[in-house]
Amino acid sequence: MTTRLAVIHSDDHGMDYADHPADRRRHQLAMALAREVGILGAPGVEVLPGPPAMADAQLATMFAPAFIRAMQAFSARPVLAAAPEARQWGVTPDVHPYAGMHHDSARLAAAAWQGGALVGEGRALRAFVPAGGAHHGLPYRMNGFGVYNDTAVAILALRAAGVRRIAYVDLDVHHGDGTQGFFWDDPEVLTVSVHESGRYLFPNSGFADETGGPGAPGSAINVALPPEAGDEAYRQVMARVVKPAVRAFAPEVLVTQNGVDHHHADPLSHMRTTMRLYPELWASLDALAEACCGGRWVALGGGGYDPCNAPPRAWALLMARMAGVPVATGDDLPPAWRDIARAHGCTEPASGWAREAVPPHHAGEPPTAADVHAAIEATRAASPLLA
Repeated sequence: MTTRLAVIHSDDHGMDYADHPADRRRHQLAMALAREVGILGAPGVEVLPGPPAMADAQLATMFAPAFIRAMQAFSARPVLAAAPEARQWGVTPDVHPYAGMHHDSARLAAAAWQGGALVGEGRALRAFVPAGGAHHGLPYRMNGFGVYNDTAVAILALRAAGVRRIAYVDLDVHHGDGTQGFFWDDPEVLTVSVHESGRYLFPNSGFADETGGPGAPGSAINVALPPEAGDEAYRQVMARVVKPAVRAFAPEVLVTQNGVDHHHADPLSHMRTTMRLYPELWASLDALAEACCGGRWVALGGGGYDPCNAPPRAWALLMARMAGVPVATGDDLPPAWRDIARAHGCTEPASGWAREAVPPHHAGEPPTAADVHAAIEATRAASPLLA
């Protein structure tokens, strides 16, 4: 029997930055929670250890060889990244090289490739890579908190398996600029990004008029939401942009980046979403996969920088939805998981699936309904799929 959901994970996946928002506890605790409530032991769910690091020759089919060589050099001797010319490869204080960086990044690329290959070759209906979701990098430079863009790698793995049309939906609070750039001129890949406006947040792109290259007009869709947007704004975007666009594009497989850094407690954004929203988002993506792709779906993690709060719960719920395992979101979380979270340094772990540790609050005022409507209408007017 084909595996319904393959989860590709190792606890040491991810970038090993010291004292950095990209904290491995985010996906470690998601896996621990999914294990404690029985999601990972459900029929049709297979947990696979991450494969070895992707070989340089395979990386070079997707990324510039000179870029790979630079990452290897900086990984072997991080001091070399202090040279001015290192900036051409995207080296910044946010993505500073460390010993082993190339290897860690190549492991994530391999995991993303495996997820795409499993679904593309029909060995699994769905795949999830919790530590994946790097979406800023380009073929020739690192960016954001990642080196090799593993969302693009998953799409290219599907292509290698013979999948022709692919829809990519990016829900991270930051614009999925790198993945958009990878497929900017490819009419067979639709990229849809829903994010806080680049007027206020890195990477300062992702506006409604970014709609694809000369060879692929309409292949990119961007919804730039105003700061402080919350659950209702995302519900409207899903209903008026994401769902109709993906259905109109008619993909064979759905690929999603499932960042939850738009959560109100996240330290790196200015949004107001709550835990109640995420099961709705995952249900919408599930319905799209079923309606358009025969259920075929490759998902990756993404942003979410409060490691003891939103990411573990949201991604455990995502695994449950992908596996078809019901979860009563009004319930408390297992005491055993809270003990695990404390052992991982979480002083006050989340206590319930949908319970907010602190009430949503920001210094700014929420946008008006007219502001959200204007952002959505700008996207709809710019997109041939939505016109």
